[in-house]
Amino acid sequence: MISEFDLIAKYFARPVSKADLGAGDDCALLRQTTGLQTAISTDMLVSGTHFFPDTDPEELGHKSLAVNLSDLAAMGAAPVAFTLAVAIPTSNEAWIAPFAKGILALADKHQCELIGGDTTRGPLNICITVFGQIPTGQAIRRDAAKVGDDIWVSGTLGDARLALAHMRKELILPENQFLQVLPRMQKPTPRVELGIALRNIAHAALDLSDGLLGDLTHILDASHAGASLNTDAIPISNILQQQDQVWRLQCTLGGGDDYELCFTAPPEKREQVLDAARQAGVPVTCIGKIEQQPGIRLSNAAGPLEHTGISSFDHFASLKK
Repeated sequence: MISEFDLIAKYFARPVSKADLGAGDDCALLRQTTGLQTAISTDMLVSGTHFFPDTDPEELGHKSLAVNLSDLAAMGAAPVAFTLAVAIPTSNEAWIAPFAKGILALADKHQCELIGGDTTRGPLNICITVFGQIPTGQAIRRDAAKVGDDIWVSGTLGDARLALAHMRKELILPENQFLQVLPRMQKPTPRVELGIALRNIAHAALDLSDGLLGDLTHILDASHAGASLNTDAIPISNILQQQDQVWRLQCTLGGGDDYELCFTAPPEKREQVLDAARQAGVPVTCIGKIEQQPGIRLSNAAGPLEHTGISSFDHFASLKK
């Protein structure tokens, strides 16, 4: 077995250019830039809670960083650096090598430098803290949605939950369809370029990690507003379109793990929103409106819809009385 420090040196030690000091000392030293704010986010992925224990390690490495970059994207921040803390049962290089490959490939794509962290022996657990930068005052926050704003989402929703349903045997997809939706769950795409392009256009935003209903509620609560959504307008894949309405709604409204952006913007900026999406190479769809009345109201072509029974992911739901 490889030792802890040899493991770090072999798979994770890298030169840095955005920091004054990277991994190898007691602390990393990040360089500060006048006129920019630092955006910081931390996410933990726990085996058996956020991913299956036999998940491909390269895909797991990708997803571990992707979910953090997605938080930066939601605020319009450009990635700078990250730290990695990982507990692993054994120093098995057959697992560590592809895990490192997956995480560092995505880091290189977004010019996000690994500047430190920690490794220890224990149940598989991955914790990343990511650092980004944004011009002072341009962060896209959750508490700035305005009554009358359009509600937009990027990409398509629901395929990650559809893949999970197949893996849990809640429904069975043809093998070719399962293989098409699985990457949405295993290797999500953080919408970093879109988030940056939406600076000074979007009022409020967040990334869809736990499900549209639950995540949008965070914007509404912070902004003291409500919303109406047209479920027919929610963009979905052809594969999800083939499922019945119950599964379509469950996957799009409560599914989670999409890591698409949900954001609000004034109607007069619709063309700017579409230009930003074209610039980022990501489709966006308007699915509703911010309203004064609290709560979320759903409708489709047939009329109002109830959304009782559809709930977003909650780590502690099973503990509630």
